[in-house]
Amino acid sequence: MKNYIQYLNKAFENRIRLGIMSVLMVNDWVEFSTLKEMLDITDGNLASHISALEKIEYVEVKKQFVGKKPNTTYAVTKLGKKAFNEHLDALEKLLKNRD
Repeated sequence: MKNYIQYLNKAFENRIRLGIMSVLMVNDWVEFSTLKEMLDITDGNLASHISALEKIEYVEVKKQFVGKKPNTTYAVTKLGKKAFNEHLDALEKLLKNRD
C-alpha cells in the first residue's frame, strides 16, 4: 500500500479553503459577498482564508468599483487549479487505495 496521504495539499486541509477552491473551480469569477453567503462564514474569516490562498498564488483577486461601490471578485489561478486537482486525485487514490 502506498502512502497517498503524503500527496494531500496542506493548503486545503481547512474546510473553508476547500470550500473556497471548490466554488472557484466551477466559476470564472465570484464576488466576495457570494462566497461569504455560499460558505456561510464571516467577512473576516473569508478574508483571512482568501489571503492565505492568494499568498501562495492559488487565487487571483480583482478589486474594482461598480458605480460608487467597491466590488471584489476572485478566481482560481492556473497554479491553483493544478494544485487542487492534484489534491483531489490524491484523495481519490487514498479512498480507493490503489494506483
